[in-house]
Amino acid sequence: MPRQNDPAQDKGGSWLFSRAGIAALVAVPILGFLIFTGHGLHLLGWAPFLLILACPLMHFFMHGGHGGHRHSQEEK
Repeated sequence: MPRQNDPAQDKGGSWLFSRAGIAALVAVPILGFLIFTGHGLHLLGWAPFLLILACPLMHFFMHGGHGGHRHSQEEK
């Protein structure tokens, strides 16, 4: 017989508002801040390379929005 407070049997509610979810919402920003303050200069050193990498990635993924370079006879 399952216990009354068994989390495996809890069908309602969201994971975000469980104990683990609230702990993650508190821990992730704190850890992010500590990592950025300790290693921020290392991360900022990679920023120019990430901008250069973003250009071909955006070009590759954003051409699908207008159908690429195919032109049909109806457009003429």
